[in-house]
Amino acid sequence: MSDKTTLDRNFNHPGYWPSQWPVECGGNRRQKATVGRLDASENHPSVTTITNNRWNVMAVQRDPGEWYVGGTMPAFSGPPPYGWVKRINPISLETIAESPQLPCGDHVWCGAILVHANGSIMSVNGSFMHRLDPQDLSIICERELPISRAHNGLLSLSDGTLVTKDLRLESQGGTTLTFLEPERLTVLQTLVLPEGSMGRIAADYSDGIESIFVPGTEHIWQIEMVDGTGTITDWKAQYRTSKSDVGLAWDSCISESHLWLMDCGDINAVRAIHNTLPNGRFEGPEGRKQLSWQLPAPWNGAQRLLRVDQKTGHIDSIEPFGHPGGGIIAPPVNVPEHQLVIAWDSINGGLSGISTAGTLEPSWHLDVRPTMQPVIYPESGELVINDFTSHQSDDLIVVDIESGELVSRVATGSRIANGMFLSPGENRDVYYCSTLSFARVSWA
Repeated sequence: MSDKTTLDRNFNHPGYWPSQWPVECGGNRRQKATVGRLDASENHPSVTTITNNRWNVMAVQRDPGEWYVGGTMPAFSGPPPYGWVKRINPISLETIAESPQLPCGDHVWCGAILVHANGSIMSVNGSFMHRLDPQDLSIICERELPISRAHNGLLSLSDGTLVTKDLRLESQGGTTLTFLEPERLTVLQTLVLPEGSMGRIAADYSDGIESIFVPGTEHIWQIEMVDGTGTITDWKAQYRTSKSDVGLAWDSCISESHLWLMDCGDINAVRAIHNTLPNGRFEGPEGRKQLSWQLPAPWNGAQRLLRVDQKTGHIDSIEPFGHPGGGIIAPPVNVPEHQLVIAWDSINGGLSGISTAGTLEPSWHLDVRPTMQPVIYPESGELVINDFTSHQSDDLIVVDIESGELVSRVATGSRIANGMFLSPGENRDVYYCSTLSFARVSWA
């Protein structure tokens, strides 16, 4: 393990309830790292799976033993969609409380939930924001957002201000960031970027300045918060020059003074959902044939990993796999304790650990097919991610970060893979979210 252990980690989350996992990816820097150890090789895993025919997006924790799952309905045609949040038993996954059906502006897309510092559960889904009571999940406040498009991601800044953004692809105009106060969800500011944006926002707080990073359709943009107001800075990094060779970037992982991203993300399914209005709604079931992430990529280039200097905007890139037509639906993760960044190619298959000591160089390769937002256990050097097998089984796998050795595998019971979020539980377990089902996998 590197001597850098924990120096790049911040497990305290201003703006959130004091919890180990109050928001997607565990914090605004999207490092996907948790404290403790999984030690998956020591025990045979057990799995509990709930099939609920919903689009399950993420699980977050409030107090110990207090877990919530949020998502939407995969209503690409037929009855109107809606958002939802459940409070669940952390072991059995049974429902303890459930929100009313949450309006979403008729948009179908994976929203987000978080546990705010004021104790409330916040939910963004489609073009609506909701503040929910943490006990019975009743609606405390509802706000229709200024832009009627699907919104991608939700963060709380250090002062508790909520920020979200609409999702726009190539030639769909500039993306709007919306800032809201957390009590009545009053809109404080809207800020329009010069480009559209697909990936979720990440944020960093350093030297008294809070910065938000947004992946655009050609550049990565920086917004600085000064006296509660967001301003687009002169800093930007151009990651995409040839529009026919590579696709758009998903989210950033902020680590070691760099942003870590993968491009080739606006695959055919993503384009189909966001090229229709309301987003993700089709006239009939024929439209759903476009929604498989396994379709060939709409470009020729290989999957790229990008390292962007937070100060200068300089970009280093690598094609870890080299297969034409690469594609992903989730971002990478950097592990400074082991001087490795983890990247993959979902369309062609392949998982790689890439050395970050100097130039980017592949260290190991594993023949699996991940799609999800992973979880990292830096102390024990374990990566948890999915592998969608040739038998159309979505398995969870545990990989030794330094060697690339496959340590453990368990079938979740899901036959559908997507780019949703894994969350670390409290007792050597991981929560898994996908379309139609969610699960708890335990190595205790």
